Amino acid sequence: MNVAMIVLLLCIIVCFVFIWFVNIYNQYQEFVIRINEAEANIDSVLRKRFDLLNKSVVIIKSNTKVKEEVLEVIVDLRSKMLSNFELDRVLYDAINELHDYAEKYEALSQNEEFTKIEIGLNETEVEMVALRKYYNNIITDYNRLTKVFPSNLIGKLCKYKSRTYYDGKNMEDDIANDFKL
Repeated sequence: MNVAMIVLLLCIIVCFVFIWFVNIYNQYQEFVIRINEAEANIDSVLRKRFDLLNKSVVIIKSNTKVKEEVLEVIVDLRSKMLSNFELDRVLYDAINELHDYAEKYEALSQNEEFTKIEIGLNETEVEMVALRKYYNNIITDYNRLTKVFPSNLIGKLCKYKSRTYYDGKNMEDDIANDFKL
């Protein structure tokens, strides 16, 4: 009778461990899905930004007497494969260059198409701010899951690793800064 009780107790313990494992694993999967969704949304806004900047190249050339390549970065991007992080930084620089052209050439600010592009770029900036915040919030929760015991055991077993925040920082940077004396 004692052997049967021990076997039953072991079965119950194994079932609880299995249920716990599945629960933590599913939490990781939910975060992976949310991260992928956030990345897809960011990618969509970045593509919209790229398209707007690409359209502005023709408008700038036709309304100014610029001899050099306009928004050279945008032309170069057509053949490059960049991560969303890198693409966002490059597009941000291109937007600043676009604003410089707008300040330098009065004809651009009077062009209706150029004005629409500037408005569209401003709208994408608002979207990007919200998406960065959303993405970083998800990453914070995901990274917490990868660092905190006992969920970190499942993470190591399934090879889940901490991810960087959208601004390129990782969790260790924040921890190191928190503990500086």
